[in-house]
Amino acid sequence: MKCQTNWAAGSWFGAVTGYGLSVFGFRTGALQLAGWIGKHSGVILGIDEAGRGPVLGPMVVAGVVLKPQAAGALTRRGVTDSKDFGAGQEARDRRAELAEHIIRLAEDVQVEVSDHVEIDRYCDRGLLNELEREAAIRIIERMAPVARIIADGQNVFGLLRQRYTHLQAFDFGEQHHVAVAAASIVAKVKRDALFGDIAARYDSEFGPLRGGGYVNAATADFFRRYHARYRRLPDETRRSWSWKVLTELEPKPLPLFDRPGPNATEETSRPDAEPDS
Repeated sequence: MKCQTNWAAGSWFGAVTGYGLSVFGFRTGALQLAGWIGKHSGVILGIDEAGRGPVLGPMVVAGVVLKPQAAGALTRRGVTDSKDFGAGQEARDRRAELAEHIIRLAEDVQVEVSDHVEIDRYCDRGLLNELEREAAIRIIERMAPVARIIADGQNVFGLLRQRYTHLQAFDFGEQHHVAVAAASIVAKVKRDALFGDIAARYDSEFGPLRGGGYVNAATADFFRRYHARYRRLPDETRRSWSWKVLTELEPKPLPLFDRPGPNATEETSRPDAEPDS
């Protein structure tokens, strides 16, 4: 009975940890487990996004895995939250330079891109945060195991603790680990490149597309000039955004009935229904 009990315990242990054990192989399995823990201790996955707020173009979620030595090296190089670098070409160049170092030093870098169509599909149901969470899950599932996951945005990513107990979500997550700041830079550089492709498509006809696609005067001017010529909004527009310029150019039809339909919610078509991360 004693051997059977030990064998059963070994089988259970193997099922939980992924290491096959028997009563005679317990020491070997324990050493393997200790090696696994040692290998992954201190390895952090940071998650952040770029492009949540714009009315034009995609959103990018990025994940960066760093070991302690790489984290220290990137901190010394000045890696911090992407917003800290400001706007303009000099800021873009600095982020791009740091992104090269991040990719070189990181154990893994992954990105998920959501285009304007997917963003509208989620925002029409008030589920922008859910879209970001799903992107983060795909990133995590592609990564090798890590000791901790730190994500930027408590309201956005906090619910993922139900699935990943080693995940922590913070507002200003870059203050908790440089891996989050690195993810914010990678996401921003990718988003800038994708928006640059959009701007290039319109440059010959409308000139430089300024404003980054955000809700601002430069984007409003572009929308009005484009609409005046083509009587529609640019293809890359997030039509679910509640912005007076969109309503001005393409008024939404009045409802046929005063009472909302069975699927209507107060959050419909409100990109700001969930706090920005």
